[in-house]
Amino acid sequence: MVTPVHKRRVFISAAEPSADAHCAGLIAALRGRHADIEFVGVGGDKMAAAGCRLLENTAHTATMIYNAFKEVGRYWLLLKRIERSFQNDRPDLAIVSDSPSFNFHVAKAAKRAGIRTLFYVAPQLWAWGGWRINKLRRTCDRLCCILPFEEQWFKDRGIDATFVGNPLLDPLGQDLSENIKTYAGLVRRSLKVAIMPGSRTAEIQTLWQPMQHIALRLRQDHPDVRFVTVAANEQRRQELAAAQVPSFACEYSIDSVYRTAIEADFALVASGSATLEVAAAGCPMVVMYQTSRILWHLAGRWLLRPKFLCLVNLVAERELVTEFMPYFTSIEPIVARVEGLLADKGSMARLSRDLVGITQPLTKKKASVEVAAIVLQMLGDQIAGGRRQDD
Repeated sequence: MVTPVHKRRVFISAAEPSADAHCAGLIAALRGRHADIEFVGVGGDKMAAAGCRLLENTAHTATMIYNAFKEVGRYWLLLKRIERSFQNDRPDLAIVSDSPSFNFHVAKAAKRAGIRTLFYVAPQLWAWGGWRINKLRRTCDRLCCILPFEEQWFKDRGIDATFVGNPLLDPLGQDLSENIKTYAGLVRRSLKVAIMPGSRTAEIQTLWQPMQHIALRLRQDHPDVRFVTVAANEQRRQELAAAQVPSFACEYSIDSVYRTAIEADFALVASGSATLEVAAAGCPMVVMYQTSRILWHLAGRWLLRPKFLCLVNLVAERELVTEFMPYFTSIEPIVARVEGLLADKGSMARLSRDLVGITQPLTKKKASVEVAAIVLQMLGDQIAGGRRQDD
């Protein structure tokens, strides 16, 4: 006999569009497990469509929160609203996804209210800010890592961590071998280069124009080259088009990074999670990022610990792709590197094979499914015959 129980309630905090997508996938996976759960939180349209009741749509107004000093007041008020929700409509579990600068505060508020917390996407303390490990230990009951090397790093520091796969790769099949590019037919068609300046306004402002100037230089030696840039939505497409260099021409695509990279021969990519999607597509790339020269020399170069900063190189544990991080002013070294790669089709083919090789293992786990299992475990649910029973 099934014992009547109260409906479980899960609070989810996702402050950026990528986290909104990750958590929408998680909600769908839990629905697929017949879990009788009510979802409430802060996030975006995708979470709302998946069935989460939003206290506020944070994805619409998301900026790089850790730099958005103008937004401090608004996020402080939102945090107070979340704290009241914890008191008046207490959830059984709080899930915080990415955006650690904001979500550390959400997790702290949850712990004060006696609510267990799950971090979905580990904060990159291994890269910088390692002193925050004590804060994470105090506020986190379970940690879901999306990069394979993170699990042991956090376990060694007393965190209950699990590698769950990478949610960006969830939609892909487990066999990526067909994505390996051979470049055998390139002589019979024009070269196609994808330009990916990132999805945040700050990234577009610092990378889009220099990437266009690199493209113009490439056209001098490759007059038939075609360029395509991808935007997450129409708003971003318009933002890119408004900042287009007059002598530059390209195709604008509202599509996924992965599908765009599948059709490209080469890519210029802003550092970030998109590099893993480009790698899974088997598309050779050069990675760029921009920052303040003054801040880099005063603090960044001393705070950042890894030998590499690009996620592809971190996963590969070697310099598989060339990273210009930070890129400051001159595009000459970048142009030279790209030209060198484009002139060597054998190296491009080997790089394509290696990129698929390092991302293939990441597809063996489906992050949404793995995290859903952890959520159910934390809630103490047992799913039997499609019905939820108390322990």
